[in-house]
Amino acid sequence: MQKNSIVGFPRIGEKRELKFTLEKFWAKGCEFDEVEKTANELKIRHWEYQKNAGIELISSNDFSYYDGMLDTIMMLGCVPQRFATIQNKTEQYFAMARGYKDGVAMAMTKWFNTNYHYIVPELHKNQSFRLDSTKIISEYKQAKEIGLKTKINLIGAVTFLGLSTTDGSDKFLHFAKVVDIYSELLSEISSLDDEVIVQFDEPYFAKEPTNGELGLLKNCYDKLANISPNIKIIVTTYFEHSNEATKILVNTPIWAMGLDFVAGEKNLQSLDWIAKSDKILFAGVVNGRNIWKNDLQKSIKLLHTIGEIIPKDKIIITSSCSLLHSPFTLKYEQKLDSELKNWLSFAVEKLDEVAILSKLFFNEPLSQKDKEFVQNNQKAIESKKTSSKIHNLDVNKRVQNISSWERELEVSKRLKIQRETLKYPDLATTTIGSFPQTNELRNVRKEYKQKTISLEDYEAYIKSYIDDCIKKQESIGLDVLVHGEPERNDMVEYFGEQMNGFAFSSNGWVQSYGARCVKPPILYGDVSLDAPMTTKWITYAQSITNKIVKGMLTGPVTIINWSFVRDDLPKSQIAYQIALCLADEIDDLQKNGIKIIQVDEAAFKEGYPLRAENISDYENWAVKSFKLSVSSAYTQTQIHTHMCYSEFGDIIHTIEAMDADVITIETAKSGNRLLQIFKSSGYSKEIGPGVYDIHSPRIPSVQEIETQIQLLLEVLPKEQLWINPDCGLKTRKWEEVTPALANMVQAVKKFR
Repeated sequence: MQKNSIVGFPRIGEKRELKFTLEKFWAKGCEFDEVEKTANELKIRHWEYQKNAGIELISSNDFSYYDGMLDTIMMLGCVPQRFATIQNKTEQYFAMARGYKDGVAMAMTKWFNTNYHYIVPELHKNQSFRLDSTKIISEYKQAKEIGLKTKINLIGAVTFLGLSTTDGSDKFLHFAKVVDIYSELLSEISSLDDEVIVQFDEPYFAKEPTNGELGLLKNCYDKLANISPNIKIIVTTYFEHSNEATKILVNTPIWAMGLDFVAGEKNLQSLDWIAKSDKILFAGVVNGRNIWKNDLQKSIKLLHTIGEIIPKDKIIITSSCSLLHSPFTLKYEQKLDSELKNWLSFAVEKLDEVAILSKLFFNEPLSQKDKEFVQNNQKAIESKKTSSKIHNLDVNKRVQNISSWERELEVSKRLKIQRETLKYPDLATTTIGSFPQTNELRNVRKEYKQKTISLEDYEAYIKSYIDDCIKKQESIGLDVLVHGEPERNDMVEYFGEQMNGFAFSSNGWVQSYGARCVKPPILYGDVSLDAPMTTKWITYAQSITNKIVKGMLTGPVTIINWSFVRDDLPKSQIAYQIALCLADEIDDLQKNGIKIIQVDEAAFKEGYPLRAENISDYENWAVKSFKLSVSSAYTQTQIHTHMCYSEFGDIIHTIEAMDADVITIETAKSGNRLLQIFKSSGYSKEIGPGVYDIHSPRIPSVQEIETQIQLLLEVLPKEQLWINPDCGLKTRKWEEVTPALANMVQAVKKFR
């Protein structure tokens, strides 16, 4: 039997090959054959990486052209009706993800508390399903052609349904139909080999499952595990403990279960139930979500704790979750500080950690290379504990001596003063901050970083972009402008580059959604600020217009949630360090004439713990860090914040406690449903609900936006509303942005 495995592997490619080929295809620069060729090369290369590292049970169907949930929608044949007339399957697939003509793309939201986005399935009362197993079977056969018998990765039926949206009907209404499709699928794949291992991902049960959902879990795997004697089923959960589900699964005929012992330490409480069953345990002890080297000694100690209860021959060592959430490899990181680099481990390096741990735990002989690996690991772990790069006494003293967390006046008085001072109209129009990042702009930034152009040439180009951006906004007729953020590569990385305690990889890309990748900063040490970060460019933009220009900052919670964060300090303390830097920045901006400042907390909701027992602690430090960030703002300085991809019903009072003057939110795909939450809670601050979706290239008509505004006005008065797109516009093209914003401004005129 195999001794190690991983939950899943990145698919974008070590140099983002899939991203670039997809974008070329979408731009009509190649046929889909070229995308398929790239994908096939990547799959083989990724399998070989795992095999060469010593991973014994390798996955297929963890690869996707866009998203695993979207693949599951296609597999189940539950395509939304508006896409049903598209005959070409490839066109249909990408239309669902990106929209087409008059067909709005399917919604995306965050995959639990990660920064990965999945396509949200849309189900209705009379939903039909039909199996399409083409992708799954072809990938298994492709692996077999190079001598690999893979485990087939699938998203579990309960997780799929639990993460779906419906027309108001029970989202588990279709449970029996969906399980029937999975049964049909298992019947088909049972003929692929004498033994086929199938991994069902059920992270839905890392949250608080209801008794009804646990009953569905049992029904599902009682049935699926009896489809064929040569099918061996693993049910895997991750991101938290899933003790309730484990207690159920040990009494089903599945072969194994995978548990996350990194984020779900309480999974240790499940070991007695597993030990009393015949189940194999896939023990997730290598962190799939962060980039620090695994402490091998600590992991071996944990494995021995597990091994005291579960017999060794029933344990398979694995990653805590899919390595999709890690950058690909350290191989190309030539510019990182050597000491810092020695503390890191990306996806390829984590393969070695899993393989070495299995050798250590199962007492297999170590080669000289293995012994050196273990020695170097412990040296790195010890050096990280004591390095002067990490600790700054002055920063820690400043956090300990925080005296004020609040603004001077309460919000109703502030807003009255701001209305009188700023003189903006009802239904004031603005954008979320960023404007298109053109290839030319990216090249200029790249050339400046590589020192192939001078500082003078770089700054001249940035100024010309801001000039053009301001002129475009004035021409369109927006009320509150932004400078467009041309100097910023990323809303977190830009700030991290200017604060002490951050480092940056050259190729540490992680898939966010589809072809969209992000390169999270590495937050390794105490955070401080030596000079203003944004004042230069925002005050320049303000100097060339009579309209108000918003200052644009990224909040402490989002910086933390979108970074790879040090693991030796509570997140609360890190957040307060960042917040003090932002408070200094706000003070500098307002002293230089900036009257509105937006502190984006786009990732506020995604950082929420999955378990209710941990939420109050998170909310406490997250709210305190935001309030600390803006505590330096004058009464007349209006503070905006932005949140996206959030269901706000369960956190509306937390949002209110943040005490921002204006919040902008993603609502374009949900009509006024999210806004109803703000009304019913008695939310008294101002709100900018997004009136069109920026993740699709399609341009909304004036009439569409008028309809959206009408829906908003059915809930809240125009005095409380701002009008804006859903999110930043950096990923769009000017030829999409300009007419869309013009239509938005035109639509507002009807209601002024």
